[in-house]
Amino acid sequence: MKKKEKQPLPLPPEIFKNMKTAQELDEFLGAIYKQGVEVLLNGEMDEHLGYERNGNKPENTDNIRNGTSLKTLKSDIGDVEIGIPRDRNSTFEPIIVPKHKRFSGKIEDIIIGMYSRGMTTRDIEEQIKEIYGIELSETSVSNITAKILENIKQWQERPLEDVYYILWMDGINFKVRQSGKVINKTVYLVIGLGKEGKKEVLGMWIDTSESASFWLSVLTDLKARGVEDVLIASTDNLKGFTDAIKTVFPKAVTQLCVVHQIRNSMKYVVWKDKKQFVADLKTVYGAVTREAALNALSDFEKKWGSKYAYAVKSWKENWDNLTSYFDYPIEIRKIIYTTNVIESLNNCIRKYTKSKSVFPDDQSVLKSIYLSIMNVQKKWNHSVRNWGLILSQFLIIFEERCRI
Repeated sequence: MKKKEKQPLPLPPEIFKNMKTAQELDEFLGAIYKQGVEVLLNGEMDEHLGYERNGNKPENTDNIRNGTSLKTLKSDIGDVEIGIPRDRNSTFEPIIVPKHKRFSGKIEDIIIGMYSRGMTTRDIEEQIKEIYGIELSETSVSNITAKILENIKQWQERPLEDVYYILWMDGINFKVRQSGKVINKTVYLVIGLGKEGKKEVLGMWIDTSESASFWLSVLTDLKARGVEDVLIASTDNLKGFTDAIKTVFPKAVTQLCVVHQIRNSMKYVVWKDKKQFVADLKTVYGAVTREAALNALSDFEKKWGSKYAYAVKSWKENWDNLTSYFDYPIEIRKIIYTTNVIESLNNCIRKYTKSKSVFPDDQSVLKSIYLSIMNVQKKWNHSVRNWGLILSQFLIIFEERCRI
């Protein structure tokens, strides 16, 4: 194997020989940084004016250079004073150091990265000061993270695929300060499984509580962004949810989350009965066919109906939507009978936001959740397991509606 050639140093080693302290090195790097940024800024001004410094000015312009203005830029090597070139007509908009910007791109990325992992603005302020020696205010941190709102807007309005094979829908609750009070608010989340077999968070919406009427507006928004059809929707058993889905996507098959149903049933069961109750219930949802499941439910009712009538009644009333998964092969069943996919996302969001017991406003909630989603989605690079087989099954079952 050929040995890799050693790359030459960008600067001769002799430059550093007389440096005795880290401070001297920082000052030298600051001077290099200052010179580099100012060269780039002057290059931007050349392009803006259409001619280089001391060059021939085009006849079709009266705009010329008009000195510089000083700006202190906070960078990872400390405060650096930069000379920003100006033009007579004040039309120059620098790109490398935008107007009103006081932080280098790297510092902003670090701050946003800390924020996305659940650190409070006060914690970020202290960390940046400790690591880089830069004085920040909580307002500065908030202003930097506020830039995320434009990214959220673009993300929330982006076009979507025309068909999603599966939608998982659920809400997650947070405490938010509003009008001097702390109230509970629900953030609605939707994950879609597209034609490539990859999961994608389609959007997030916030309201005071989870309701079927608001879910209707969420689904309407998805349709407005290009979704024409949904094959299967996996949801919790919120009253009216199924009707909301059918209103927007009338052909969609609805599957209520069996795990949610089990949890709701367990609310009515005393502690000493829970273990046996769950074991008997497993014979219902774990049956091979719908007919076998119905027989198991009949046996279950005979055993527990008199003691836990309401729990049994809930299974019977929701039976059609609880058992939709029996119509599909085992590979599809595994990914639609529960909303575990989106609950896993919710758990990750909780991990990133656990340090924030109360959010100051809706925007803070959305910023934190958006950044959490971006962190989670980095791991969603591959199709779901057995996607080739699952895709073949979808193409057979939903032949006319699948588009690949």
